[in-house]
Amino acid sequence: MKDYYGVLGVSRDASEAEIKKAYRKLARELHPDVAGAEGEERFKEVAAAYDVLGNADKRAQYDRGVDPRAASGGAGGPQGFGFEDLFETFFGGGAGPFAAQQRGPASRTQRGGDTLVHADVTLEEAVFGVSREVPVDLADVCGTCHGSCCAPGTQPQRCAQCQGTGQVQRVARSLLGQVMTTQPCPNCRGYGTTITQPCPDCSGQGRQHSRHHVRVDIPAGVETGTRIRMAGVGDAGVAGGQRGDLYIEIRERAHTSFEREGDDLHCRLEVPMTAAALGTVLTLETFDGPREVEVKAGTQSGETLRLRGLGVGRLQRAGRGDLHVHLHVTTPHDLTDEQADLLRRLADLRGEERPEARLAPLGGGVFSKLRDAFKGR
Repeated sequence: MKDYYGVLGVSRDASEAEIKKAYRKLARELHPDVAGAEGEERFKEVAAAYDVLGNADKRAQYDRGVDPRAASGGAGGPQGFGFEDLFETFFGGGAGPFAAQQRGPASRTQRGGDTLVHADVTLEEAVFGVSREVPVDLADVCGTCHGSCCAPGTQPQRCAQCQGTGQVQRVARSLLGQVMTTQPCPNCRGYGTTITQPCPDCSGQGRQHSRHHVRVDIPAGVETGTRIRMAGVGDAGVAGGQRGDLYIEIRERAHTSFEREGDDLHCRLEVPMTAAALGTVLTLETFDGPREVEVKAGTQSGETLRLRGLGVGRLQRAGRGDLHVHLHVTTPHDLTDEQADLLRRLADLRGEERPEARLAPLGGGVFSKLRDAFKGR
């Protein structure tokens, strides 16, 4: 049985793309116009190998030890080696006397491109959402030619070279003899018409650029990198084509007092040593206004209080995250003589004039790193 893998120079586990690539390379090298008559037999071998290996069913039969070409008398099947592969290999496109009529001229009208702009938002705006006008340069349909690309009073003219078909034909030699192929008309670039008098205001593009201020509804929960898509608000297309899309990419500014972690907010609240020891109620300014925070007696530095529902609004979901208040007990360093005497009396009463050094266990909670970060500021 013929070694078709060896003919194409590929391994038995080669992919479909690798087989096709190897076939095209060899077919170009062995084409009679390149290699002459002496390469014709080798060319037929390559074509036969691709007829089998280029078809999944035939390849499976071959791998099981059955040569499908021998079983079918050597005829190539419609899904293996055929006219389409030959024409694509040698001419890079469709062929045949009716190709131009089937494909027709190309349209000048093209969809506009997508546009990307950035919008800066504060943390508070990310918490609740905001409506904002964003400046952006966009292409609009030309007001002079209204997208026709032609100077006023003129219109596109039928191409004299291709007679409006958008394609030209040429005759080329191949293994099958003379073959008619088609390609885009070089005069009109495949459009079938030419614009002899382009619009002077848009240079024949059918569109002009100008500054716009687009109102964008930025939802709660956005963060840096979030993209908002506004369909049909981008650049107008060439020659009156539909608009592309506008994308607004969010950049969230850092806040001086609050830090975001997903849908949750974190802040550090300083508590005087005496208040932490005795307990108190402090007023904390949040994005939702002032909120009372109860500090229990004996509170230690690093403890955390959770205020539910005061975090960031969840993007495309109901509800909000929480606000985590990290308590930081502060020690006074500017005591008066009277205050120092009172503390000495307290230390004497608690037996802490000369306290014993004791190592505290290391914390490993979820928010330990966040607390350390707040302490280091």
